[in-house]
Amino acid sequence: MNYPFPIEDRQNLYFAKFDERLRKKLNASINDALIAEHREKPLGQHSDALDRLLNYFRRGGLANKLGILREACAEERYRIVRFPGERGKPCEIVDGPVSQSLQEAYHAAFLQRIEDLRASLAGDEA
Repeated sequence: MNYPFPIEDRQNLYFAKFDERLRKKLNASINDALIAEHREKPLGQHSDALDRLLNYFRRGGLANKLGILREACAEERYRIVRFPGERGKPCEIVDGPVSQSLQEAYHAAFLQRIEDLRASLAGDEA
């Protein structure tokens, strides 16, 4: 059937609006107590607010997600990396301090994800 005007799929537009509202709501829930809760137990039982934030961080594709790299050396050293999302391309090491424990690395990645979330909101406003 031919229409005199183009028909566009608005699913991506609606998803972008939904995602923007969700990011704003999650950003409003971030406070010192939530960050301290994650620092104490990055892998443990969490409050509802922290669970919602972590679930948001976990969803989506691999492109631009953060991971933890254990450096091959005598002592334990961990770095945060960003995945490229394309097979065969190397991960990018994120600037920041080197963590001395896995728990510290999980928390550093969490703080980087919060920073990325806030940067995405600043980009929406521009």
